[in-house]
Amino acid sequence: MFAHHLVSFACILGLIASAGCRPKKQLAIDYGQELPAGTVALKKISPDQYPSFEFDLPSLQLLQASIENSLKYLSAPSSKNSFPYLDITHERAVATCQAFKKIVDEEMTRPSVNPKRVDDAIRANFEVYRSIGAPDPAGNGYTGSVLFTGYHTPVYEARLQRDGAFQYPLYKRPTDLSSDEAGEQAWRQLPGGAQAPYYTRREIESQNVLAGGELVWLKSRWETYVISIQGSARLKLADGTMFEIGYAGNNGFAYPETAPADRMLADGVISKEQRNLKGLTEYFKVHPAAMDKYLWTNDRYVFFTERPGGPFGSLNVPVTTMASIATDKTRVGPTTVYPKAMPAFLIVPMPGESGGMPKSHRGFMMDQDTGGAIRAAGRCDIYMGVGPQAEARAGHQLFSGELYYIAVKPNRERTLE
Repeated sequence: MFAHHLVSFACILGLIASAGCRPKKQLAIDYGQELPAGTVALKKISPDQYPSFEFDLPSLQLLQASIENSLKYLSAPSSKNSFPYLDITHERAVATCQAFKKIVDEEMTRPSVNPKRVDDAIRANFEVYRSIGAPDPAGNGYTGSVLFTGYHTPVYEARLQRDGAFQYPLYKRPTDLSSDEAGEQAWRQLPGGAQAPYYTRREIESQNVLAGGELVWLKSRWETYVISIQGSARLKLADGTMFEIGYAGNNGFAYPETAPADRMLADGVISKEQRNLKGLTEYFKVHPAAMDKYLWTNDRYVFFTERPGGPFGSLNVPVTTMASIATDKTRVGPTTVYPKAMPAFLIVPMPGESGGMPKSHRGFMMDQDTGGAIRAAGRCDIYMGVGPQAEARAGHQLFSGELYYIAVKPNRERTLE
């Protein structure tokens, strides 16, 4: 199956280092710091530490399909390999999604939604786990603070054959590419059975080593880069039809620790105000040759396949606008840093629908994806939808907040079915 590893604009553009992410007059919090080996991101908390689960109304309306997708994932035998997570067995994970779905479905059938009623049901029937968040920069454990960023599915024009202005390809998964089960270690199979590191982004783009393996052609090299960091796209063809593509593997290189935008800022070619998607798009439109210098600092290259019905997360089920999140799924013994498919509750400021003034947000989402550049308990990516409006919103999502998960109480697994 195809893994879908996405990365927010904030990661790849270098925005996480911006002053807006750091408490003023305090030591800077490193939201990207990895956990010590063998450590998971969640810790069970006592009922007196539970937040209010009273939510913003739109979030509940988006949850039903998202919960169904988690249950679809959990029905696959392979999903058992990711449990137990702390004291959450696979059976309990299934029961959690079923019980949570029952609460949501019943609430949606009522004449009016009552967030307090849902809060009461969660408190009575579920245990709560909180993310430990980023490490305390003073060395006193963990802050409980998580940096929330956003990602989306871009929409661009494309052609299935090279034509006119459409000169920049996205490639299919190469036949000589081999990778590990997680899809993060990759190599090239040589004649005679030998192996070598796969080609870097620079080699792929400058040496034409994958000629003949093009999937689609776009008008802009920068657009191909944006798609590669988002992991999926909807492409409008000449006849007006949409060609949906999704992740089909990568070349085995990690995302760079220093993002292209940080290098550009250090070189003085952009200002802090230009360190965003809009600013970089405008810069590279005027200075296309600069892409060699800056984009080639990122060795990682992503391959694609036609994938209708998506976009798909790393659980191989669709992600849902404003109802799916991506977190660190690095393997920790029998489990992962964050649990797969489970319900999460977010308390964080979020921008308006077109990237406007941020407002406090409280809502449930399902953990259904893996952040390609996320290797930390202090990071979470929110899926914000398809097209320019989602792009604007994702580009402005850069706020710290709190992240909780729920699991049905062991003695309620049966009674709530």
